[in-house]
Amino acid sequence: MNPESSKPRMQRFYRYNAPLHAKQHFVHSHVDKELKKRLGISVRSIRVAEGDTVKIMSGSKRGSTGKVSGVNLSRGRITVSGVKRKNAKGKEMFVSISPSNVYITELNLTDTFRAERLKLQVQPKPAKAVDAAPKEEPKQTEKEAEKISEKEE
Repeated sequence: MNPESSKPRMQRFYRYNAPLHAKQHFVHSHVDKELKKRLGISVRSIRVAEGDTVKIMSGSKRGSTGKVSGVNLSRGRITVSGVKRKNAKGKEMFVSISPSNVYITELNLTDTFRAERLKLQVQPKPAKAVDAAPKEEPKQTEKEAEKISEKEE
């Protein structure tokens, strides 16, 4: 927080106007005890990243779990897949949640920088499904076919 003032108003002002590199520290969340034991992590909280699995601990969506689908640094909020609500027009929208209201149950360790910082092994990214069908070559027009046959002669 802002070390220059202890006034709540000035603390809110600092958080709102902080640069993005400082706002990274506002999106940290607690880590599950079992996960800390399993990975051998000694830190209490870690920055939430896309792909992490979290459990919501407070609010109307309490108890639900899901993968983090987005992190908004400028607002200091996260969105969790599977946690949606309907707006006034009936369209389903993601619910933005404060990272202080969730705890991390599974880490996304495909990011090498993040894994090295936690002194853990990097997990390989899942391979994308590749279509087995060969790519079709573009069809030739009659004029192009004539030119090719003339060159061959």
